[in-house]
Amino acid sequence: MGTLSNFLANRKSPGLNLDQLNLFEGRPVPTGLALQVPVDQLDEDPDNPRKAFPPEAIEELAKDIAQRGILQPIVVSDRNDKGRYLIRFGSRRWRAAIQAGLTTVPVIFAVLARDAYDQVAENLKRQNLSPLELAQFIRRRVDAGESNAEVGRQLGMDLSTVAHHLALLSLPPVLDQALRSGRCESPRTLHELRRLHEEQPEQVAALVAGTEPVTRETVARLRDAARMGAPAADEPPQTPPRPDKMAQALARATGLCDRLDAALQRLNRSGGIETLPHDQVLALRQRVAELAARLTPETKPDPAEPRHGKASA
Repeated sequence: MGTLSNFLANRKSPGLNLDQLNLFEGRPVPTGLALQVPVDQLDEDPDNPRKAFPPEAIEELAKDIAQRGILQPIVVSDRNDKGRYLIRFGSRRWRAAIQAGLTTVPVIFAVLARDAYDQVAENLKRQNLSPLELAQFIRRRVDAGESNAEVGRQLGMDLSTVAHHLALLSLPPVLDQALRSGRCESPRTLHELRRLHEEQPEQVAALVAGTEPVTRETVARLRDAARMGAPAADEPPQTPPRPDKMAQALARATGLCDRLDAALQRLNRSGGIETLPHDQVLALRQRVAELAARLTPETKPDPAEPRHGKASA
């Protein structure tokens, strides 16, 4: 935030010594014709309904601008008697451009008068890509030959976030419906729900069909309740699993391990795992390690052992 804060704190300092007196030459600028204007010749609109500019969001946008530039010009009004321009749309881009170290920004001239309702409507109607749309875009790039790492670099995502988005394209039906209906749109939360669904499909279906918000916190509570063998807060008490059911689950897990082993052997025969994208191999190894860790029984307190702070009898 140093560049932006220093700039805003020194607004009265001399300009960039660029002659902009004939910038528009008295003629309206056609829509789409962007002109480069020094950042210190633009002022924010005091009536802009957007008042909050979270530093994290500006920093993220600044990184993107530093890499790609400003893709959508800032909309400004005509110059005032001091030769300055008022920002009508694009205060976030302007702030991020300063943070990125740009000295000029592309602008287009608002030929028609704008009022406060225009600014509110512009912010209300702005809609980002949905997680599913972004997942489909990532899949197209991967199918075109780009690695997860390259896609992540271009989008400013880490490998886990890229993997979580790709997983949205192969969700179980109950979770796919939750995504498309807007019940849960967080890729990370849906990733955790998917893992829990493999063990507790009924409980996951009940959570999604209920009225409680589907957040990472609610998923964590459901997962903890399942691991401890206790019912969730809104579930009736359940009887312990029968030995025959546990034997069936063990046999099914063993069969899945056999299928995984066969799949890995096929990969080795087809050219070797070393020929596969390194990031995807690492993700697979991490997943296998997580599954193996589930075979380690949790340590439970010994009822015969004295509790901390109390002497034994």
